[in-house]
Amino acid sequence: MNRYLFLLVPALLVGCGTLPQPFLGRPGREGAVLSVPPPPVLIIPPPHDALLGNSASHLYANDLAKALVAEDVPSIMRPAGKFDWRLIARAKLSGDQVIPTFTIMGPTGKVYGQSTGAAVSGQAWSDGNAATLNAAATSAAPDLAQQLGTINASVQQSNPRSLENRPARALLAQVSGAPGDGDHALALDVRRDLAQLGVVLVEHKQDADFIISGVVKVSPSPHQSAVSESDIVELDWLVHSQSGAFIGKVSQLHDLAPAQMAPYWGDVAVAAAQQAALGIKQVIVNAIPKRAVVPLAAATSGESAKPVRPPAP
Repeated sequence: MNRYLFLLVPALLVGCGTLPQPFLGRPGREGAVLSVPPPPVLIIPPPHDALLGNSASHLYANDLAKALVAEDVPSIMRPAGKFDWRLIARAKLSGDQVIPTFTIMGPTGKVYGQSTGAAVSGQAWSDGNAATLNAAATSAAPDLAQQLGTINASVQQSNPRSLENRPARALLAQVSGAPGDGDHALALDVRRDLAQLGVVLVEHKQDADFIISGVVKVSPSPHQSAVSESDIVELDWLVHSQSGAFIGKVSQLHDLAPAQMAPYWGDVAVAAAQQAALGIKQVIVNAIPKRAVVPLAAATSGESAKPVRPPAP
């Protein structure tokens, strides 16, 4: 085994053939497992002013949530909390038809956008016809998704504190569990490599957007022989938000001889830190809200770009 090759080892890929190599510029389809960011969720409360009965209002809100999820907007039907982004659905009569309307509201109650859906049969609507409600939700979703993307871009670009408008700040809290001088050497080298990748390192938690910690576990390798002694070394790099929310994890696995780690890690720490820093930077990049940009091809053809997520508070 190449002693400087550190691979991401997601549990779900065991026995599935060649592993992806995200640290070496070849992430493969599974590269997304580098991060597990909890995206903001758009809440859709069952509407109280939509000319629907209680059961039908819950059905309609659930249909809206499913339709928006299909447009890549994380959404869920439930009563909204104080700090939630929410979609308020209503409906109004126009002759023998019903016209759905929508209001996009931020956590403070500020209205960020409004839109109107296509008219539907008033009788089918008032009857709570499942097919009619589903069709109305599905029809409204693409326009709502585009509007949410535009709102997200506006909110992020107007906020000077947004990570979209400044470099991420990170605190490497600790590295623990490594034999020899590994804790010190890995921390020193990871800090250096993250700085070279554009991550601003800070010394205090209150100044950090992300908190990084490294955990090293060493166990005897099953490949040991009478002439060759080696250990399995697992390095896990955990990334949390300042508030403690889990953001993502980067794992490295390798066979090392004890002499390569004690008393000094040397070049082994250098190689491990370079690859770890690339993975940690990707976790951070994946966690930063992205601008909703309409690709040139879409703009010229009149198509709409899908937002990655609803606006962040």
